[in-house]
Amino acid sequence: MRTHLSLFTTATRYDLIEHARNRFAMLLVVFFIPTWVGLVYLTIPDKAAPFRLASTGERLAPAGNELTQITGALNAVTLVTGFTMFAAAFTGGRFDRRLAMAGYPRTHLVMAKAASLVLASALLAAYATEAMCIAWTPKQPLLLAAALFCAALTYGALGVVFGSLLRREVEGMFALVMTSVIDVALQNPIVSSGADNPLTHLLPTYGSVQATTAAGFSTTSAPVYLALQLLWFAVAALLGLLAFHHRTRNALPRPSRHHRPTTAEPRDAAPLEAERAPASSLDPHRPRN
Repeated sequence: MRTHLSLFTTATRYDLIEHARNRFAMLLVVFFIPTWVGLVYLTIPDKAAPFRLASTGERLAPAGNELTQITGALNAVTLVTGFTMFAAAFTGGRFDRRLAMAGYPRTHLVMAKAASLVLASALLAAYATEAMCIAWTPKQPLLLAAALFCAALTYGALGVVFGSLLRREVEGMFALVMTSVIDVALQNPIVSSGADNPLTHLLPTYGSVQATTAAGFSTTSAPVYLALQLLWFAVAALLGLLAFHHRTRNALPRPSRHHRPTTAEPRDAAPLEAERAPASSLDPHRPRN
């Protein structure tokens, strides 16, 4: 038990050090989230935006800047978490492969990445919730933070998938940005007139959008939509696990199970003597009669 705990602790420590060395990600955490959330609140008109919330069935009319601030927080949290996990998976892939080929258990490496993802998602969700509470007070701040946390988990797992499969950083960044922007923007009733389209139910953050909106403007909880978001996280985590397993596999050819070393077949003594006889008759050092 102590050995497993030591292996997990060591892998987690190195994973957190890798995250801390990403200064650009740290700057995004500190400045991008409050800046983006604050600009959305100050620039979007506070005109009421009536719509029907699918998660509760209620007809709501929140201020436009408050509604867009929620989707902006989702966009910021998913982008930062996805970028952080993508950078860690992209730059640390070779190191993970060396560790795996040297005998370090891949289970502990995966658990360490999961622990760092959970920690980063929790900090980002709490930070974004506090940034929104400066301007106005959501009706269910804990549910809001929980929904942001689940969305961050999902995009963190997607970041691992992109970091393990894509070969260039530009490809991964473009994939993350476009996925998050399209995902969240299509569900904002102010930006998209088709926010209630059934196709939006298939988007990765649909559960979190419904839960965060309910948390901001309704007293009705939405645990089913949190569970839906966790289901999306489970799918993304499974894909990330498969991608990590593929990247850290041993590329050396494995010996076949049915391969056996070849040995000389036993031969009869008579043919051997017959073969040796002509050779001995040609030996110049042999005494002749």
